[in-house]
Amino acid sequence: MPDSLPSADLLHDVISAALKAGADAAEAVSAERASLSVGVRNGALEDVEREESRDLGLRVFIGKRQATVSASDLSPATRARLVERAVAMARLAPEDPYAALVPADRLARAPFADLDLYDPAVRTAAELEQVSTEAEAVALAVPGVARSEGGHASTASSRWRLVTSEGFDGAYAATGFSLGVGVIAEKDGAMERGGESRSTRWLSDLPGPDGIGAEAARRAVEKLGPRKIASTTAPVIFDRRMAGQVISPLLGAISGPSIARGQSFLKDRMGQRILPKGVSLVDDPFRVRGLGSTPFDDEGSPVAVRNIVDDGVLTTWLLNAASAAQLGLETTGHASRGLAGPSGVSTHNMHLTPGEADQAGLMAQAGSGLLVTSMFGPSLNPNTGDWSAGCSGLWFENGEIAWPVSEITVAGNLMALMARMVPGSDLEFRGSFNSPSLLFDGVAIAGK
Repeated sequence: MPDSLPSADLLHDVISAALKAGADAAEAVSAERASLSVGVRNGALEDVEREESRDLGLRVFIGKRQATVSASDLSPATRARLVERAVAMARLAPEDPYAALVPADRLARAPFADLDLYDPAVRTAAELEQVSTEAEAVALAVPGVARSEGGHASTASSRWRLVTSEGFDGAYAATGFSLGVGVIAEKDGAMERGGESRSTRWLSDLPGPDGIGAEAARRAVEKLGPRKIASTTAPVIFDRRMAGQVISPLLGAISGPSIARGQSFLKDRMGQRILPKGVSLVDDPFRVRGLGSTPFDDEGSPVAVRNIVDDGVLTTWLLNAASAAQLGLETTGHASRGLAGPSGVSTHNMHLTPGEADQAGLMAQAGSGLLVTSMFGPSLNPNTGDWSAGCSGLWFENGEIAWPVSEITVAGNLMALMARMVPGSDLEFRGSFNSPSLLFDGVAIAGK
């Protein structure tokens, strides 16, 4: 993979051609991806998918006008047409007073951090089928599990390169390995779904099929025999797998574009406490083997470890070059883009700092309430922070699990909820956004 991507010379040639065609500035990105995935059901191979792609994206600027184009054909003739079309589109585009490349003196500089994102290990289709089948078999062997929704495993490798006319040239490669299974548990004719999947950069970090299968079965069986509860107000604990969905609306509310548009319930809260004292929200682009790790952002800006919320206080917006310019600030290294279209913003490896009590300890503190283990259909008013989500989970009494519950909705204003948040100690780094379990007292629960 590292040597198979179109050379940097190709990107430099595309930029040179764009400048000669009349562009004032340009950036080119190239991406290569190879992936293999296998699915099984009931021990039999169900599907095999293989993908290989090589793509090129070009963004050009003429004054304050910009245009982006992309192509998967990298032949000289196609590249020439790509340049011609991009420049022609830019001439016709409306002016954007904030459109510009990151200037040379603010670009990230090599050597870039080695984040250990590329694993040379290889898994064949036969090996992917084997581990998928093993995970499924383990789950099906658990009492209460009635049928399989399938096991799946995949391997992928990718590489990204960015070159700009301001002098940036950076690239990095990454790999990914995944394994998962879904099953259906049944009791007295009622069925409940459960599943487990994991993804890692390195194969050696991926849990084995025994653990994946057992966890999928546990999550399905624990839902059997759910009760409906009356509408009430009670403590609610969001399991660490779900907690990120409660915190993630904060990220949208502090994104530069949202702040620039004035569409954010946090637009007037910079420098103010939005989480309890002692709680921080940390973004770390340099985590070794992290799923969100990167040595530079998608505009070539430097990245840094940042406490987005520090000791409960909001410290920064998430900014790319355009939103920073609109707000009169500097980019924070959170630009995110694909092959086509202007940059947006995104975080890297985000986590909420843990508290002192594990999930059992949180239940003991709360006494009785709801442990949310599944969520669907979250709804948010971005201007007010009013939030709701459909849920299912487990009711607990006297700090102990009592029975499963389903068909409920939890709701509240995020600012009010966050002020009363109690993080657990069970933080686990599974993805690019991680949180411990979270306890909130006095949450409105809509039931039957």
